[in-house]
Amino acid sequence: MMEKIQRLKQDVAQLSYNELVIFRNWFDEFDAQKWDKQIEEDVAAGRLDELADKAIADFKAGYY
Repeated sequence: MMEKIQRLKQDVAQLSYNELVIFRNWFDEFDAQKWDKQIEEDVAAGRLDELADKAIADFKAGYY
C-alpha cells in the first residue's frame, strides 16, 4: 500500500499547475462524495444517535 501512495505522490508532484487544479477539483468532489456516503451510512446505522441526542438536550438546556 505504501508503494502505491509513494507512486501517487510522485505522479501528483509532476503535474503541471493546470493539471493540479483539475486534479484538486476532482479530488475535492471525490472526497466530499465519500464523506457524504459515510455520514449517510453512519446515520442509517444509528451511530450518530447518541451525539444528536446530546446536542438536542444541550440546546434545550440553553447551552447554545
